Amino acid sequence: MATKKLLNPRPLPTPKPSTSSSSSSAISNLPLPSPPSDTPVSPVHYARFLDFLRAHWAPPFTPDSLLRFLKSKLHHHPSFSQFDFHLFTWASSIDSFRHTHATFHWMARTLAATHRLPQLRALLHLIATHPCPCSPSIFSCPHTQPIFSHAIHAFSKSSQLHHALSAFHSMTKLIDSKPNVAVFNVLIHAFVKRGDLNQALQFYREMVATHRVKPDVFTFNILISGYCRNSQFALALEVFHEMGKMGCEPNVVTFNTLMKGMFREGRVEDAIGMAREMVQLGCGFSCVTCEILVQGLCKEGKVLQACELLLEFSEKGVMPEGFDCFALVEVLCGEGCAVRALEVVYELWNGGSVPSMVACIVVVDGLRGLGKTDEVQRFVERMLDEGMVLDVVTFNCVLRDICDARRTNEANRLMLLALSKGLEPDDMTYRTLVMGYMGEGGREEGELLVNEMLDRGFIPDLASYNKLMSGLSNCRRSKQI
Repeated sequence: MATKKLLNPRPLPTPKPSTSSSSSSAISNLPLPSPPSDTPVSPVHYARFLDFLRAHWAPPFTPDSLLRFLKSKLHHHPSFSQFDFHLFTWASSIDSFRHTHATFHWMARTLAATHRLPQLRALLHLIATHPCPCSPSIFSCPHTQPIFSHAIHAFSKSSQLHHALSAFHSMTKLIDSKPNVAVFNVLIHAFVKRGDLNQALQFYREMVATHRVKPDVFTFNILISGYCRNSQFALALEVFHEMGKMGCEPNVVTFNTLMKGMFREGRVEDAIGMAREMVQLGCGFSCVTCEILVQGLCKEGKVLQACELLLEFSEKGVMPEGFDCFALVEVLCGEGCAVRALEVVYELWNGGSVPSMVACIVVVDGLRGLGKTDEVQRFVERMLDEGMVLDVVTFNCVLRDICDARRTNEANRLMLLALSKGLEPDDMTYRTLVMGYMGEGGREEGELLVNEMLDRGFIPDLASYNKLMSGLSNCRRSKQI
């Protein structure tokens, strides 16, 4: 019986046909999208896109699955990502499909980010004619305004203000609430940037009177900046006063803009007074605030007054973190006031404002030009204590000055301190010290340095080594004579 079963095996069941990728696609039973009419594309390339679409768009055919496909599949394919809006509009043409605010929002943000403004205009029209499904249950979708905000910002940034205004007016018809003040700010800023201050002010008044939207500090800052840039400082002050009447507190940008305008108008004392008013109001300084004060005063030739003002604010503890006094130090050193520059740096440093490396190098160079070797040495030691290491060229110059003052041992100790902080010495670093010891008869110290040079590879051959050693030997004999 067993042999019979082996000779006549039971027929295997007929295998079921395998499910192809196309049959499991979300669009397997739908008419495929036709090639885009506004973008030339080869039939072969578009056929590959359709194959990609059938293979990777998993069912069901819903807005959520479309969004997942666009985010995780299509936008990671460099050849097919251009078809995102084409696929988006094709889905809109299917009777059983209806976009949600999530798909609208993602598409608007994507088109704005990729500067596809004609498609963005088409999307806004699509939104106006195909409202979000949640709209029938409420008067308007709360997500409509953020969608249009992306578009308005993109149009304004590209100087297409007519399209930005068109989008704004379409939005006001679709939403059931007041437009957000941020949308008005985008448009007002676009008018100011274009130099159309009258239109900006008119739109501001429309915002307040017609739409009853309360302006914020950004609104006023935009208008103040526009007037200051166009040399209409009196009007900028009017806006500033209106700001107070409407109960809007100015911020550091407001004061910075007005101070810059005051300096431009030559109203130096008013600018200084406004800086002190900031302190009284508790409005913190920014680095830009200090830069405006320094540049404005230096331009008027009031460099020492700029020093006193910074030190005054430093004593009050209002100096911002990260402020760099380089601009002031550069002017002081350029006028031969490197000692005053050093005092300012020390005062600010003690107050918590650490100078930049560039500012320190300017101070070192300025002091060296005045022959202030002691001050340079103490300053470099302070820098090293704070972990700030000069570049090797500047450091070598400092060593040479100390050695020329016949204090080579001090120069050597300074180098050892710098090495512990990360200085990368070069051949000149050691040669400077060796020559210093030659001049002072320090044979043993010099020989130690020469041997260290040899270990570091700074001596190319035996002849160079012998020359240095001979010089040290001769200096010892000359000292004895």
